[in-house]
Amino acid sequence: MTGNSLSMILTNNQLVGENYIDWKRNLLIVLTAEKHKHVLNEPCPSVPTTESTAAQRQAYDKWISSDEMARCYILGSISNVLQQKHQNMDTAAKIMESLQEMFEHQGRQARQAAI
Repeated sequence: MTGNSLSMILTNNQLVGENYIDWKRNLLIVLTAEKHKHVLNEPCPSVPTTESTAAQRQAYDKWISSDEMARCYILGSISNVLQQKHQNMDTAAKIMESLQEMFEHQGRQARQAAI
């Protein structure tokens, strides 16, 4: 799958509220394929100092770059109202936490319907 077809998944499945579970599943597919999903559950490495090794600097830079891409995928795949509410959040993980709080009731409803 190319990056263009991955972004089409999110374009065609934009989060508008009632489709949170489907949107999240599609987002996680895209973030996994693009190798950016780790920023949702791994903390940012410490900011490099003059004593940091090249590997530590590289790990930090990679995490920052992945988080920026994840934020772009998330913000680009949610409604304008949700974008405005979340665009100033620091990390992709914080955006996802906020969206989960807003729409977590849908998960409970889906589980109850399945049972």
